[in-house]
Amino acid sequence: MALAAAARGTYGARDVVNAPAIRSAIGRRSSARGDPEEVRAWLLNHFYRHVVGNLQAPAPVLQAVTQREQAQALLQPAPVPPWALARLGEAPARHASVPEIPLWWIDPEADAVLALEARLVEFLLSREGTSLQGKLQRVTAPQALALWQEEHAAYEAKAAAGWREHLPEAVALAWQGEQGHFIEFRPDSEHLRAEMAYESQMMRHCLGQFANRRSLAGGYGEHYAKACEEGRLRLFSYRTASQVPHITISAHVREDGRLAIDQIKGKQNRPPVERYQGEVLALLNQLPTCEEAPADALQMGIVRTAQGWCTVRDVVQEEDQVRLVQARPALVRELPAPSPLVQWLVAARDPALLQGLPLAASVATALDTGGGTR
Repeated sequence: MALAAAARGTYGARDVVNAPAIRSAIGRRSSARGDPEEVRAWLLNHFYRHVVGNLQAPAPVLQAVTQREQAQALLQPAPVPPWALARLGEAPARHASVPEIPLWWIDPEADAVLALEARLVEFLLSREGTSLQGKLQRVTAPQALALWQEEHAAYEAKAAAGWREHLPEAVALAWQGEQGHFIEFRPDSEHLRAEMAYESQMMRHCLGQFANRRSLAGGYGEHYAKACEEGRLRLFSYRTASQVPHITISAHVREDGRLAIDQIKGKQNRPPVERYQGEVLALLNQLPTCEEAPADALQMGIVRTAQGWCTVRDVVQEEDQVRLVQARPALVRELPAPSPLVQWLVAARDPALLQGLPLAASVATALDTGGGTR
């Protein structure tokens, strides 16, 4: 049902027990980004309906809920909605029967959800000055995703037809390392947009993909360039001595001047090569960043703690470990000696993630006796 609906550009019907939490998370992230009201309204309507009705993802991101105790573990500390309890039955789990119409739970903070949201926000913000400006509510999420894919394919074809050179006056050195260096794009440079086009040409992403390649205006490039020129966005590129880009980092500028790291992209929007992890950490630790770590950072295995940016394997403080697994339970497998509290939190979400790890005696016993999801 969900796949067929998405193919038609519509939304499927699916009963999701934590639907209000999903909508709340979308709204919270939109407010934190400072999205325009039209974009925020679209996300709370279309993106919310797409996640609830159409999202396809493996467990534990998308889980069928068949037992009352399972629902309680997934929703805690919030109670299970009465309508869901009625569907699951009031009997203990061992006596409960699977509901005729399945119930579902979706992780609103999963990488799959955040990646889709980032793609759609990029699409929506780039509509300024186009025929869709002011008409976004008529576009469904599946339609927007299809347009995003179509436009990026067209941009790649255009990039292959032209070539731009690096312009030194458009950038400033931000950090010098042993393998390479980070430059920052200068928002006051008359060559800013040309350098952004060069970055996209080399990296095969949309940062500097302009609808009009001659005038360097319109499209996704317009969105990023305008934000940079107005001081709302800072852009960094990790390059070798020959000025070949390998990593692009974007950061939103908050009202207090701190930076909210938005994207950390390798070539073709893939995660950066692992050998550059140390260079990325070095740059981030010298920038005035907020404590939030984006999904791109977590994919690289780096996080932001109260002490600064570090690799997941270096997160030793229990409060940092707790905050990390609450957002990404799977990262428990990379933590050094996760505490019993951390193990209990993961056991409540997805006990399978603890398989093969050295566990506290109480956690191991609970899992052996089938009580790990309580």
